[in-house]
Amino acid sequence: MNHFGKILLVSFLITGCSDDTKHQELQANYQAMQAELAKLQKILLKQEPSQHTESGMVHSMATPNTMGHPVRLDTPEIGRRADDLPGPLNRAQEQVVSVELYTDELVAEIMPGVTYQYWTYNGQVPGPFIRARVGDQVEIHLRHGKANVAHAEHSEHTSSQHAAAGHSAHSIDLHAVIGPGGGAPLMQVGQGEEKRFRFKATHPGIYVYHCASPHIPTHIANGMYGMILVEPAEGLAKADREFYVMQGDFYTAGKFGIQGFQTFSQEKLLAERPEYFLFNGRVNSISGERALKAKVGEKIRIFVGVGSHIASNFHIIGAIFDNLYPDGAILNPPLKNVQTTTIAPGSAVMIEFTARTPGKYLLVDHSLTRAIDKGALAELIISGT
Repeated sequence: MNHFGKILLVSFLITGCSDDTKHQELQANYQAMQAELAKLQKILLKQEPSQHTESGMVHSMATPNTMGHPVRLDTPEIGRRADDLPGPLNRAQEQVVSVELYTDELVAEIMPGVTYQYWTYNGQVPGPFIRARVGDQVEIHLRHGKANVAHAEHSEHTSSQHAAAGHSAHSIDLHAVIGPGGGAPLMQVGQGEEKRFRFKATHPGIYVYHCASPHIPTHIANGMYGMILVEPAEGLAKADREFYVMQGDFYTAGKFGIQGFQTFSQEKLLAERPEYFLFNGRVNSISGERALKAKVGEKIRIFVGVGSHIASNFHIIGAIFDNLYPDGAILNPPLKNVQTTTIAPGSAVMIEFTARTPGKYLLVDHSLTRAIDKGALAELIISGT
């Protein structure tokens, strides 16, 4: 984000709740900032276009000496849409829920002109939203690498290359599993391997899952996390809109916004000094055409989790949470009329509220330097009836 954009966004965040005239003025300033950023994005994309082949996007193995230089992309979009989640189950009977997962290491844009190698479940951050009912048997099928991948060069990496890069094995630890390691000891998969296990969903709640292969913090920091919802037997109360949002912290060698390919910095990870705080995988992943969208009077439900290592101070500017279910405890009586909630690493909350006024609302980490300077910013668009 350039200096002009930061000034406008700071102004909007600090004074956006003042009188109507000032609010309209700030909204106009915010729109001007968005237009300026859009121009910047077009310029950057012209300088470093995505390179396609007839069989898909070309892959280049990430190496330290590429830092700061262009690297070909494996995917045009790393961030999962917030509306990409299965709907309510609406069933009374228990059943087997089959979940197909694969792991993949993909170079993608973390912001325009800045690339990074993510480690993923099913090619996006966060991984797929898993939805089950209490009493269901959940069968997890995990493969290391995507079958019949388009970028064949990636599929030919040797085991030694994977080991040198730190991802010779991947796995899954689900916080909804009762048992040692959350399933991870049974699900360590090497290159080309696949395994499966089944567990019974016994405790309703909203839970995080993540990779649990050495070095576990590195796998998580590179994007290997997601959420699983276990609905109570009677289901959840009806909501008009549901959304899936996960905050993650990313540790690039270069500072926020430095152009070119950025390598992972274990030194910054160990010091807990991320360069990026992001919703759903990249800067502006939940904005513009990909923003959350609802109408005045609709009941909105958001599942918000923290996949990686630093707690979030989640807030929606201009909204009050009617119901907040902290720590994934969806059967407990909700907290009412909450302004901001802290979400621990590896935890999740369920938020419900109804917007009464049309307009653009901002989702932020209210440690506001993370929103203004490091990317933890998303948009909710409320339209009239």
